[in-house]
Amino acid sequence: MSAFSDFPYPEDFPVFLPNARLLDYLRRYAERFGLWKHIKFETTVVSIQKRPDFATTGQWDVVTKVDGKRTSHVFDAVMVCSGNFYEPSLPLHCFPGIERFQGQYFHSRQYKHPDVFRGKRVLVVGMGNSGVDIAVEASRVATKVTICTSQGAWVLSRVFDHGYPWDMVFNTRLMSLIRNSLPGSLSWGLINYKVNQRFKHENYGLQPEKSRVVREPVINDDLPSYILTGRITIKPSVKEFKDNSVVFYNCPEEEPIDIVIFCTGYNVSFPFLEEAVIKVENKHASLYKYVFPTHLQRPTLAVLGLIKPFGAIMPVTEMQARWVTRVFRGLCQLPPQSVMEKEVQEKSKNQVQWFGLSFDEVLKTDCLVYMDELASFIGAKPSVLGLLCRDPWLAFTIFFGPCTPYQYRLRGPGHWEGARQAILTQWDRTLKPTRTRVPAGIPSPFPSLLTVVGFLLLMAALLLCFQ
Repeated sequence: MSAFSDFPYPEDFPVFLPNARLLDYLRRYAERFGLWKHIKFETTVVSIQKRPDFATTGQWDVVTKVDGKRTSHVFDAVMVCSGNFYEPSLPLHCFPGIERFQGQYFHSRQYKHPDVFRGKRVLVVGMGNSGVDIAVEASRVATKVTICTSQGAWVLSRVFDHGYPWDMVFNTRLMSLIRNSLPGSLSWGLINYKVNQRFKHENYGLQPEKSRVVREPVINDDLPSYILTGRITIKPSVKEFKDNSVVFYNCPEEEPIDIVIFCTGYNVSFPFLEEAVIKVENKHASLYKYVFPTHLQRPTLAVLGLIKPFGAIMPVTEMQARWVTRVFRGLCQLPPQSVMEKEVQEKSKNQVQWFGLSFDEVLKTDCLVYMDELASFIGAKPSVLGLLCRDPWLAFTIFFGPCTPYQYRLRGPGHWEGARQAILTQWDRTLKPTRTRVPAGIPSPFPSLLTVVGFLLLMAALLLCFQ
């Protein structure tokens, strides 16, 4: 699900890649497409400014620094790919008493290895994916680990129904259709039922409140069992820090701690750009489709990766890049400035209803819907109805199966001949690394012809209903 659309993972790679394997994949990708010669390592971008003739040329003056030496360049277009994790947010003013706390504290971005927690009493502030991952690692060497959260979170396992990867079950066109068609209250009820099938969140102090705005669900396999075995404790938000302890809301007793890790997110920041280029208010950058500044005379600067899809980021940024390059070349046109600004304002004012929850951060979006929208701009969105007559098995796989990135290489610019085969064999590549022992007599995993026909008829009915 996180592979680039024209470069599937090798068959021996696991579904969820450790960092070393991901680095290996990126190196293979760079080698396959000859990217090494275009990358300047150990180079800092100092500034990006409009040229005096920007209104006519759209060009930018870019200053870089290597080994202390600055160099000026002129570029026809710029992609800003610094992402979500550039400037840590550490709002110490929100934590009374932190100035007198005698222990150690730092932002999660500074975390490198769990040895720093050995034999310590650790407090993790915040319950995003990074915070929970750090807490789990710390609990293996620390004396005690506590996570404090005011909002709670849904905790999902990478291993979903019948042992399949969660994202390959969740991110399908059928599931997306259901998620985006149901009323909010019904969606909430279904999600609440589904996520509590694995374990009841209320009994673990994790249940999100329906009326509260919460962050994205946490993907972690270990947290519930670590809470059950006492290695991790969940507490409400911090009320006050003292010299060597902390007081939580609704908890009268002080809890001694030695180290605090603030998993408090990141600010949206572009220190190398003039403030007028990208407007940032309340941690939100005013960007059309999360990519283009709305007020530039020429659309020659784009921001990639400043988005939080519930799914893999690499296919999303790849689709953004495919759209952006065509805009840069004049092959795709942006709407008038007034139209773009109106859409950005509406997104910033309206809370996004998704995953059965209410999100206040407009960067969060349904990645399948978003990628379909960008793909439609460049003519790469797959047509399930069109395929239903020409290639029904492919149409069936695209609609009911995981929305792997290869779907966006079936047609349009950058069409890849191997896309169809990559889609039809995606489950083979997914299961091969895990099926290292296959007992004799296992029945064929392929459905019967009757089942296939039934599903195709159902698909046709669903598609016709929502046209």
